[in-house]
Amino acid sequence: MVGDAARKVFAEAQDMLKKIIEGRWLSASGVVALMPANTVNDDDIEIYTDESRTQVAFTWYGMRQQTVKPVIDGIARPNQCLADFIAPKESGVADYIGLFAVTGGLGIEKHEQRFIDAHDDYNAIMLKSLADRLAEAFAEYLHERVRKDLWGYVPDEQLSKEALIKEEYRGIRPAPGYPACPDHTVKADMFKLLQAEEIGMTLTDSFAMMPGAAVSGFYFAHPASRYFSVDKIGADQLLEMVQRRGLTREYLERWLAPNLS
Repeated sequence: MVGDAARKVFAEAQDMLKKIIEGRWLSASGVVALMPANTVNDDDIEIYTDESRTQVAFTWYGMRQQTVKPVIDGIARPNQCLADFIAPKESGVADYIGLFAVTGGLGIEKHEQRFIDAHDDYNAIMLKSLADRLAEAFAEYLHERVRKDLWGYVPDEQLSKEALIKEEYRGIRPAPGYPACPDHTVKADMFKLLQAEEIGMTLTDSFAMMPGAAVSGFYFAHPASRYFSVDKIGADQLLEMVQRRGLTREYLERWLAPNLS
């Protein structure tokens, strides 16, 4: 969308955003946990309940790339897994991981219903779109607070808006269902640990977040952490995950179907 049409939609979005703010239509809420963690079995991350690291809150079972990558200048590129960015348990390094859940859509239902009752689908969609953008903005703001203050691994970070948009900061915040961690099922463990219901966030049976205007995921602080795509995995990795997780093949095939080769 360009030109006059784009300017018209932008102006209408600004008008609705003003109504949201002045009318206090929406509320935002979020929760963060910074937990002791270490990698085990190469691909999995144990998240501990406290600094003693004796009790596991839950294990996040990772998926590793199985792509055949070209050798460049005689150097083979490794297949990545997010567990690579957390120190192995046997290293003796006391590492950490962050978890978060935020929403910008608390209270949206009655306002959305008002538009629906008036057969105003356009503004109903506009409202949901703005709530989604507010949730994403909240996630960005909270990640900055984590980097500079709550975790504080880069307390002196000073980045322009342009640099923030380009994600030039240290660390990543991958979300379940996205290319680096396509498995949605970990949300159940995440939400339990975060006690997300206390801030009004829940999961459906298909692991969709409610309210819909929500973001959840993990924080990695390792300087080398980068986003990547797991892409397709083979039957060998699937069967290995069945054994590691103690689940049936049918269950994992259901939830990992998009990534099965």
